[in-house]
Amino acid sequence: MNDVMSLLETLHRPRLLMQAARHGARLYRRETQLPRLLCSPVLPGPRQAAIRLLCLEQDHEAARRSRAADYCAARHLEVLIALICEARAILAAAPVLPCSARSGGQVQKQRPARIAEA
Repeated sequence: MNDVMSLLETLHRPRLLMQAARHGARLYRRETQLPRLLCSPVLPGPRQAAIRLLCLEQDHEAARRSRAADYCAARHLEVLIALICEARAILAAAPVLPCSARSGGQVQKQRPARIAEA
């Protein structure tokens, strides 16, 4: 899990693109959108889906940066939405880790701030 999450935490994209993806994440439907994005009728687990989506997103980002004629911002946005939701699913399934003693012994999940935002 750490490899995928560390890659996601280092992901830097334009603010407007990420804001749109966060808003779009509210309407994400994994069962219908993920198979279409991955071109696969079989739904992989969140971690495997995130890895495949990261590869797709990197291709879209490269096309955006090179100003390729076939770059589609809507498609890039769909991939980012799915990536955010799959990252959230990975975090939701993460084991609960005890926090520091300063918190009075309460148990919390550790979540990166950029991905956990809604």
